[in-house]
Amino acid sequence: MEELYRLIEEKIKNAGYPGEIDGREFYDEISEEADHKENGTYLFLIKKTDTISYHGCMDILDCEFDLHFVDIHDGDTVYHVDFDA
Repeated sequence: MEELYRLIEEKIKNAGYPGEIDGREFYDEISEEADHKENGTYLFLIKKTDTISYHGCMDILDCEFDLHFVDIHDGDTVYHVDFDA
């Protein structure tokens, strides 16, 4: 799992996001969004602070999820992170 967390951090930083990001925390937050949902494609919004939020799209398949993208909104700036690329 540590490799997955590192990959998440790397993709977010490569998208230009200058803030601190913890891959484990990010994964846990996305997992919580996926918990208890039926199979399908979902758009989601996670509000981190008054100025930072995550907007994204994922597929939920039985006991797992496939995160396609997350747009990190930091004030007026948006960082697009494509997890399918």
